[in-house]
Amino acid sequence: MTLAPVTSTFMLTAPLPDVAATTAEDFFTTTQGRVYARALDARDARFDGVFFVGITTTRIYCRPVCPARVAYHSHRRFFAAAAAAEQAGYRPCLRCRPELAPGRGSCDSVSRIAGAAEHRIAAGALNGHSVTDLARELHVSERHLRRALERELGVSPLKLAQSHRLLFAKRLLADTKLPITQIAYASGFQSLRRFNASFAEQYRMPPSAVRRAPGAKNTPASRAQRPDEMLRLTLAYRAPLAWDVLLDCLAGDAIGGVEVIEGRRYGRTVEIDGHTGVMFAEDASAASAPSDKTHVNVDVSASLVPALMPLLSRLRHLFDLDAQPSAIDEHLSQGGLEALVAAHPGLRVPGAIDGFDIALRTLLRGRARPCRAQMIDASGAQSDDVAVRVTWAIGEPLETGVPGLSRLSPTAWRVVDAGVERLVSLGVMRGRADAAVAVAKLVAGGTLRLEPGGDVTAARAALAAIRGVGDQVAAKLVSRALRWPDALSPGETALQRAAKARSSSALMAMAQRWRPWGSYAALHLRLHDEAQQSSLTARARRGATPDLNSQEDESCRMHAHASMAS
Repeated sequence: MTLAPVTSTFMLTAPLPDVAATTAEDFFTTTQGRVYARALDARDARFDGVFFVGITTTRIYCRPVCPARVAYHSHRRFFAAAAAAEQAGYRPCLRCRPELAPGRGSCDSVSRIAGAAEHRIAAGALNGHSVTDLARELHVSERHLRRALERELGVSPLKLAQSHRLLFAKRLLADTKLPITQIAYASGFQSLRRFNASFAEQYRMPPSAVRRAPGAKNTPASRAQRPDEMLRLTLAYRAPLAWDVLLDCLAGDAIGGVEVIEGRRYGRTVEIDGHTGVMFAEDASAASAPSDKTHVNVDVSASLVPALMPLLSRLRHLFDLDAQPSAIDEHLSQGGLEALVAAHPGLRVPGAIDGFDIALRTLLRGRARPCRAQMIDASGAQSDDVAVRVTWAIGEPLETGVPGLSRLSPTAWRVVDAGVERLVSLGVMRGRADAAVAVAKLVAGGTLRLEPGGDVTAARAALAAIRGVGDQVAAKLVSRALRWPDALSPGETALQRAAKARSSSALMAMAQRWRPWGSYAALHLRLHDEAQQSSLTARARRGATPDLNSQEDESCRMHAHASMAS
């Protein structure tokens, strides 16, 4: 079945109405109801994770891509979140497994507060902490936080957290050989007894039944998990995914000893809440057609099991797996970047495992390195890269047994303890050292939160107040650390050059057509500029004069002029 065109802006910003107050027939007469009905009938993967559907006859809820036979319209009920479906008394489908659906991107939530809260709760923010603590982190009242989540998702913060815990546990039961006790604690439960009771109450089955279910990868007969064995998990995404370009961008910022990129596989050391280990990730479509497998395979050290919930959330941010590429690409193409989008469909803006980590690298280097810069393999005090020298001097050593991974990135507290003079002695320019230590103090003191869902305005203001932190650096940090999708620095020379903009004000005027996806537009422009500069350099080395009237240059010039004219 071919779907009628879907307006991307509507798809991303329209909140799902509370259909509990209306009949299913009433909902299907609305524009959104018709869109969701067509998406469900066609099993359209673009809507995976955007909504869930409950089947009233079986009391089971599914993803839009579920392979089971589609129910009649009168037997369907739509939900904005899995938690809302469970609150209404529906159980997760064992075939399509709602716990594996992609998440919602930064712009998918009408309310910024609801979106930030949802991301943090998914990462375990309410495991051992209260709703009051979360509201304080988001700089809102507890009442406002509750109202935002109930309006957007139809559930309270505690219900949302409980749903995430149970779905996460269900995932580990089906996909790993971990003992049930270990799964209970890794999922945020304070006791095995409480976990068993909650699981049975919500899903009407004991946890052990999940491992006997069809499709479960680990049955009771499977051998036990070895302490030194890596866990294999998957992270779903919406196709397409420009994985190779994403790896190029990560390689440009990478530090030898902390990260390693081998072919199409990315690995790095990790420290979360005192738990350390290594992880590796690779796009599963590397071995098959992209439409066949739309997930990233992730291998994680068993030592990181207690921190699995926040780790998987951070990896989704690092690889930008919650993005809706079809909507983003369509919007940017209509904004005059059609040729650039066609060159890199499914482009993702890389995030960060740790916000301070990416901030420190950028501040020490004084600029953002090119996406296609060769990864610097040299490590230790003799490296030409000042960020590598600092990492090896003050970062904590880590015994991993994995070649190329032997260091942890310095924490904010370690940078504060090292001080400006120590950084200067390692070859850091004094101005950059001052800025790095200043940011480290703000992060260590909790004044600056470089994490997804953070207050973008407050973060940019705090960064702008630090001497040596320019707008280009600030834009990169809010884009990568805070996952803000509309971060673009109009003063960046590479962007002006790629867009053929004569000034920052001209680029800013052009950027209005790219909102709210300025971060993606900036990366497209940066990649195009790097390719153009590389081509010019190659021609210069051959002694050839650049052909400014080439078809490629003329095409880009036409797109830029059309954007400015609009």
